[in-house]
Amino acid sequence: MTVKINKEYDYDLLVIGSGPAGQKGAIAAADEGARVAIVEKNPLTGGVCLNTGTIPSKSLREAVLFLSGYRQRGYYGDNFRLKERVKTGDLVSRTNHVIQLEREVIDSQLSHHGVKTINGTATVVGPHHVKVELADGGTQRLTASSILIAVGTKPRRPVDVPFDSMNILDSDGLFHNGTDVVPLPDSIAVLGSGVIGIEYASMFGALDIPVVLVDPRENPISFVDGEISRILFDRLSSLGMELVFGDDYSAISIIGQRDNPDARVRLQLNSGREYTSDSLLFALGREPLTRRLGLERVGVEMDRRGYITVDESYRSTVPSIFAAGDVIGFPSLASTSADQGRIAALNAIGGTLRWVARSLPFAIYTIPEISMIGSTEEELIADKVDYVKGTALWRHTARGKIIGDLSGAIKLLFTREDRRLVGVHIIGDGAAELLHIGQAVMDMEGPGLDYFLRTVFNYPTLGETYKMAAFNAARKLEGRVEEDKPLCEQVLHGELHENFIRLSGEVRLPGDINIT
Repeated sequence: MTVKINKEYDYDLLVIGSGPAGQKGAIAAADEGARVAIVEKNPLTGGVCLNTGTIPSKSLREAVLFLSGYRQRGYYGDNFRLKERVKTGDLVSRTNHVIQLEREVIDSQLSHHGVKTINGTATVVGPHHVKVELADGGTQRLTASSILIAVGTKPRRPVDVPFDSMNILDSDGLFHNGTDVVPLPDSIAVLGSGVIGIEYASMFGALDIPVVLVDPRENPISFVDGEISRILFDRLSSLGMELVFGDDYSAISIIGQRDNPDARVRLQLNSGREYTSDSLLFALGREPLTRRLGLERVGVEMDRRGYITVDESYRSTVPSIFAAGDVIGFPSLASTSADQGRIAALNAIGGTLRWVARSLPFAIYTIPEISMIGSTEEELIADKVDYVKGTALWRHTARGKIIGDLSGAIKLLFTREDRRLVGVHIIGDGAAELLHIGQAVMDMEGPGLDYFLRTVFNYPTLGETYKMAAFNAARKLEGRVEEDKPLCEQVLHGELHENFIRLSGEVRLPGDINIT
């Protein structure tokens, strides 16, 4: 690529924000010989992804899984615990270590590629001009041929919610309020069961902390295949969690003296239901960090929530200003943000790139995790696509038995006419990693069903479930077997059978689960 160097400006590309979109965009442009700088308002690089979002939450999840002994309960019983009383410090220490190591990698990469990092708060004052209030005092005015906005989002904080950094929290302050480590609560209400809320709720549940999960939507994760979401909700119920969907909050208040260790939170719902807990996590949405950038004054179009409008090249309504990552809205994933940042940056320095991925992988790191790509069964039915479903369970594989995951499952969706793979839906240990096998096959030309039938997977692995699910689908196409029971019912009945064996005749239902 030929970079359009214009000595009239200080930089060829000025990036605002150092999260995945900003990092990868800056490096991609610098690789092509562009003069690049990143403006980051926080003293540490990495953006929301590294400092308060993706990396901390996934590191916390691993610490929870290990210290709670959750992964071993399939063999040693539901009462197995590696550490009887897990404390916040146990979780945060591992998280901080991971964050530090990852930040060292990011800083090293930026330095290696010659990207300059400027610590300060940016305001866009013209199509090619940015004013930076430097963190160490003073003001710097920078010019650039192109500007890339990659500032990300922050948790939504309505004025009627009395956040106090101790009892009523958002995801940014859940375990650390900026000064002190926030202790684990004895009970918690989670308001909002989107990806962030449901992930944290499952972590608390795995730590044996009573959780009530509330969401105003009847189906908070409606983009997930229905059978997979049903299994997930059953698993969350088995952790002792109360799920309240289709009911919004009417009031949130503190009972007792604020900042007192004995203070409690009262959550009142529109239905009249009321819950009292030690803490409340407010996770009803996020909003872009665009309001103070001055974008309106230079003509950058945004929607009513502040998300930037871009075209296929990630160019805004101002030709020299581009945007990528969470700041442009859906899908708001670290993985997609990184690629958006690369494409936007290369377009900004003279390229003509477009998004090339056919389908995007999704993962929700709940306990258990779920991952998916392509169409859901509900979407195929709505679109009147003639399809066949193939399923397989972790408990039918040697690997599933070895790791003690009795509730994992995979669901593959193929078109009947040409046997193409059009949907992959997984729940269980390793789902996010395992998904990429299906993703690769979906991008291949030809019948994915036949690929799985003829290929060989390592033994013992969870990868074998692809072949098992393909055989299940092939038998249905040949009329050799009838349609299976609902996947949720297969998983639950399998668990009851395994529990019966393990507990020598005592069958224990995991929570109040209705499988009818």
